[in-house]
Amino acid sequence: MTLAGQGKALARRGFIVQVITAVCLVVIVAVMFNRHSAMSAAAGALISILPTSVFSWFAFRYSGARKNALVAKSFSQGSKMKLALTIILFVVTFAGLNAAPIEVFLAYVVTTASHGLAMFHYGTKNNEN
Repeated sequence: MTLAGQGKALARRGFIVQVITAVCLVVIVAVMFNRHSAMSAAAGALISILPTSVFSWFAFRYSGARKNALVAKSFSQGSKMKLALTIILFVVTFAGLNAAPIEVFLAYVVTTASHGLAMFHYGTKNNEN
């Protein structure tokens, strides 16, 4: 498998872990609290998942030594898009949805951490093979 192929597979696994974490988190919040808290948690999880997905798409759009400049440029664009999208989604969540800040931030942190831990776990697994 190529290096870009390994990166795409790793990003896909991280995405799956994030989505599973988000669904479990929203269900737990919905059962323990109320609908507004669950909606706020779902918004926080989406604020983590969507920008990460956009970044992954940009990061693995190109591959190969001949496309080195395109890879670097796409990676940079992905980073900028991730930051901008994260800010926009937080603004929309708080201004438009009147979401509960604690639930939003906790869901964002837990979902983002799950992605990072998945990258670490699956990345070290790939290096062992």
